[in-house]
Amino acid sequence: MLDVLVIGGGNAALCAALMAREAGTSVLLLEAAPKEWRGGNSSHTRNIRAMHDEPQDVMLEAYSEEEYWQDVLKVTSGVTDESLARLVIRASSQCRDWMRHHGVRFQAPLSGTLNLSRTNAFFMGGGKALVNAYYRSAEKLGIQIRYEAPVSSVEIKDGKFIAAYVGDERIEAKTCVLAAGGFESNREWLKEAWGINQYGESPADNFLIRGTRYNKGVLLKQLISLGADSVSDPTQAHMVAVDARAPLYDGGICTRIDAVSFGIVVNKNAQRFSDEGEDFWPKRYAFWGRLVAQQSGQIAYSIIDSKVLGKFMPPVFPSEKADTVDGLAVQLGLDPKALQETIKSYNTACRVGTFDHTILDDCHTDGIEPAKTHWALPIDTGPFYGYAVRPGVTFTYLGLKTDETAAVHFGGLASPNLFVAGEMMAGNVLGKGYAAGIGMTIGTVFGRIAGAQAAQAAQASKNQTLETEHA
Repeated sequence: MLDVLVIGGGNAALCAALMAREAGTSVLLLEAAPKEWRGGNSSHTRNIRAMHDEPQDVMLEAYSEEEYWQDVLKVTSGVTDESLARLVIRASSQCRDWMRHHGVRFQAPLSGTLNLSRTNAFFMGGGKALVNAYYRSAEKLGIQIRYEAPVSSVEIKDGKFIAAYVGDERIEAKTCVLAAGGFESNREWLKEAWGINQYGESPADNFLIRGTRYNKGVLLKQLISLGADSVSDPTQAHMVAVDARAPLYDGGICTRIDAVSFGIVVNKNAQRFSDEGEDFWPKRYAFWGRLVAQQSGQIAYSIIDSKVLGKFMPPVFPSEKADTVDGLAVQLGLDPKALQETIKSYNTACRVGTFDHTILDDCHTDGIEPAKTHWALPIDTGPFYGYAVRPGVTFTYLGLKTDETAAVHFGGLASPNLFVAGEMMAGNVLGKGYAAGIGMTIGTVFGRIAGAQAAQAAQASKNQTLETEHA
């Protein structure tokens, strides 16, 4: 019988498979996607957030456990399991040598990459290169890999994994690691979770999916129905403001709009609705998708002037551009008078000190709601630029409850042979909010834990079988 079955084909699944194989077990990895689309959302990533106490190759200065923890605490508003979050943080300092061993290479960040040179290590070639490196290593180590093999259901008895089904095919294994992603590409489940809003709309109808179309949440839903303990809220997700022209699936990072901090964002009524300068963009960018999702029509408009060009990474699509605010309003489909009034009120409220987009500067507003806390410059220098944005869902946070062993829990009891990693359990650490690069950290750390634990459980099962045979 197979020792370890890994369900999924992204970063967490690959880390689990590699760890289990390194421990001497037989491993089969099932990837739902075709080979050319392998890797799930990991293919769209760029970096990993990592603790370090001193400068390390491409990472500058230091990023301590306590600072990292405070960042997690802030972005999640305390909706996190501290023990698991700290486990992830500490383990993040020890991952990169292992990653390099399996072919992952790192590079210094490019300019404009969200001020992450101190906290995040960037993958040379991006997430696709990381995924390809892991698959090459897996093949070299003799891990069996099957593509276009979506698992339709699993067989569980008393909290113990028995088998998985790919269509009518039954695959038994001594242990199993679940790393099949969230349910972000399951439109019906998103619609069910978000329901109908106060405007009589179904918000999820207007969501774009930044990553893979293959994360349907089939096993997540089944496990919860079978009594697996869950965490987080089905509406909580990594959601980003992306260009409204982005494709339905696999738009990735290049469709993100990073101009938010340097101007204003208005809804379809040309009204501001949140603080665009609350904190550094790496700690806020994944809030904006949810903020836009709560607006009528699930659409908003990021507006800047010429003073801030070159301060952010430009997206793949060109902006709308006009010499006047009225002209920009017309191009964006906004009421020119309403936009003029909003910008006039905002400009009047700006208290300009020393503008510096690399720090939490002293340029702020006064006497206006919502306030803008930092980087508040009047929008007064044409040409003016605008981007229509919609919510882009990266991954959902509803997941399976786990512990430091990565075991799936049923009624508060840890399964002896079913483990979970990646998006399927990230909600233990991320109850809400996001900090750039932490998804890859969670997937790497818990993928490695799950793989090691699965191998250990498989070996224990073998030993038990031998003892029984010799009894």
